[in-house]
Amino acid sequence: MKLTVVGCGYLGATHAACMAELGHEVLGMDCDIDKVTALGSGKAPFFERGLDDLLTKHTKSGRLRFTASYAEAAAFGDLHFIGVGTPQQPGEHAYDLTHLFTAVRQLAPRLKHPAVIAVKSTVPVGTAPRVRDLLHAYAPAGDAVEVAWNPEFLRESFAVEDTLRPDRLVLGFATEHSRAETVLRQCFEKIIKAGTPTIVTDWATAELAKASANAFLATKISFINAIAEVCEASGADVGRLADILGHDTRIGRRGMRPGLGFGGGCLPKDIRGFMARAGELGAGQALTILREVDAINNRRRERMVDLAREQVSGNLSGKRITVWGAAFKPDTDDIRDSPALAVAQKLHELGATVTVTDPQALDNARKLHPELDYVDDPIAAVQDTDLLLHLTEWPHYSHVDPHRLAARAAVLKVIDGRGTLNPALWREAGWTFRALGRP
Repeated sequence: MKLTVVGCGYLGATHAACMAELGHEVLGMDCDIDKVTALGSGKAPFFERGLDDLLTKHTKSGRLRFTASYAEAAAFGDLHFIGVGTPQQPGEHAYDLTHLFTAVRQLAPRLKHPAVIAVKSTVPVGTAPRVRDLLHAYAPAGDAVEVAWNPEFLRESFAVEDTLRPDRLVLGFATEHSRAETVLRQCFEKIIKAGTPTIVTDWATAELAKASANAFLATKISFINAIAEVCEASGADVGRLADILGHDTRIGRRGMRPGLGFGGGCLPKDIRGFMARAGELGAGQALTILREVDAINNRRRERMVDLAREQVSGNLSGKRITVWGAAFKPDTDDIRDSPALAVAQKLHELGATVTVTDPQALDNARKLHPELDYVDDPIAAVQDTDLLLHLTEWPHYSHVDPHRLAARAAVLKVIDGRGTLNPALWREAGWTFRALGRP
C-alpha cells in the first residue's frame, strides 16, 4: 500500500519506519524541516532503540521518504495516519488538540478522492466526531473520507518491537464493516496473520483504550509505591512484598516496580487528561482515584529529596551530590517529566551542587537545566561527591563496581531510587546504602 504518516515524533517516525518494514510505501510528513531532513537521512532526532536501523534501511531502499508538504502527503496515498502530539494544555489538565485539528484542517482541502484518516494520537473521548465533521466540511471528497481510530500502545525504548509485534491491535470505526476497516485490515495484514489479537470496536471505545491502559498502569505503579511508604515506616521490604503479590495471577508482578515513580510524556499527561474529560462528561467522581495516583507519584520525588537531606545531616547547602540518570526511563533520551531531573533540580534549589550523568539524555537535560553540572562517565561523576543518587535504572549502573567508586567519593553514601542496585555488594564496599521502600 501507499500510505502517509502525518506527525513524525516518537510515535509517527516509528510508525512510518515500521510500516515500511511491513512492505508498504510510506511518506512521513512533518512541519519541522530539521526533523524531516534528519529522518530523510536515516537518523531520528531522538533516541529510540532500533529505529535508526529501520530508517537507514528503508530510506535507502526508497520505500520510505519524508516531506514537509501537506499537498505532497495528500496526493501520495489514500490512507493517512495522524500521529501528532496532544500535550497537556498549559495550566490545565486537559489535552491540547491544536496540532491534531491543525493537521486535519491542512490535509482536508487537499483530499479530492476517497480516503481513510486513521488517528493514532491520544485524545479525549468524543474527538472522533469532531475530526469527521471537519473532514466532511473541508474535504472536496466529502463523506467519502472516512475516519478510523487506531490507538497506539507503545513503550518508549520498545516502540519498534511494539509496532511490529503488538500485544493487541485496536481498530475503531463509525459503522461496522466499513471501507475503512477493509483498508486498515489490508495495512495490518501481516500483523493480523501473525496472530495478534485484533479488536474492532466503535470510536468511543477505541478513543478510551490508550488513556484507560495508561491510567491502570499508573495506578499499579502508584499502588506499590504507596505500599513502599508503609514499608519504610514499618521496616518491611517492598521489593520482597511486590514479589509475593506478583505470584497472584490476578495481580501479576509486571509493571509493579517500586521506586521513584513514573514520568515521561504519556502516563502523567494521560491520567490528567482522562480526569479532565471525565469531569466534562459529568463522570468526574468515577476517576477520583487518579488524583491520588498522581499525588502518590509526586510524593516519591519529595521523599527522595527528604532522604537526601537526611543523609547529609539535614543541610544540603554546599553539598556535592551525584545523580545517576536524567532520562525518565532507561533506553531513551526523553526527559519529559523526568523524576530524576525533578529531584536534581530541587536539590540544586536547596543549595546543593548537583552533577548529573546519563548515557543518552545529557544534551536534552543541559538545554532544560543549564544550572546543573553534567559528566558523561558515571564513575567520573562520583568524584568528591557527598552523596550518590541512583534515579534512572540504566542496566549498566547495576554493574558498576562500588569498590571502584569508593576511592573517588568524599563520603560513601548512596540512595537507590530504583531498587536495582545490590545492597549487599555496596555495603560490603563500605557504602551506607538506602533505598526507597526498603530497610
